[in-house]
Amino acid sequence: MAKKEILNTEKAPAAIGPYNQSIKADKTLYVSGQIPLIPESMELITTGIVDETHQVLKNIDAILQHAGYSFEDVVKTSIFLSSMDYFGAVNEVYAQYFNTNQPARECVAVKTLPKNVNVEISVIAWKA
Repeated sequence: MAKKEILNTEKAPAAIGPYNQSIKADKTLYVSGQIPLIPESMELITTGIVDETHQVLKNIDAILQHAGYSFEDVVKTSIFLSSMDYFGAVNEVYAQYFNTNQPARECVAVKTLPKNVNVEISVIAWKA
């Protein structure tokens, strides 16, 4: 029977609530939604949606690497935006990280995100 393993790294922002950065269950890694926080200072990137999206994906990359996964292992992403006006810019940055074997995905606009950020992304990764 597979057991649940909690995985956190200092190379990604600490949780700002009662959750963990990621949970590994058998071969699947569930990564909590990441916002554009700089891990070392816990300060938000607020210099525009492109910079914000890069920081979110850097945070996800740090968590994936800590768990022994990569973007190639991601099978599902969920993108939450404060406005669909950001869709094109986020898509361009996203394509730089998911340039082959793109995962399944949804992208929705929501009323408000934690700390009033413009983008939050969560992922699910799987390894054989």
